[in-house]
Amino acid sequence: MKMKFLLAALLAASALLLGLVANASSGSKDAAKDSPAPAISAEQTAHNENLHLEGEKRFRSNCGRCHTAPPKFPPRMMATIVRHMRVRATITDQDMHLILRYMTE
Repeated sequence: MKMKFLLAALLAASALLLGLVANASSGSKDAAKDSPAPAISAEQTAHNENLHLEGEKRFRSNCGRCHTAPPKFPPRMMATIVRHMRVRATITDQDMHLILRYMTE
């Protein structure tokens, strides 16, 4: 009985900690939104768009066999998810980076 209570308390504490971390990371993003964004060249914008499209293509060919695109997760959490799925789905390192870029934008 004591072990079940301890496990439940540990799970609740972990969930609370994850919530606090997620809240803290989203708070720093709000502060960054208030500052003016640097100018981005058209070439850089086109390059980013190409990487996004390539990531989407790799997601559909590798991950889309079993999954639909999940809701947005924080980048650190998504990196962990993609890293674990890389091993299971034998995704190349380049594919992993493109998929991670696609999933976090």
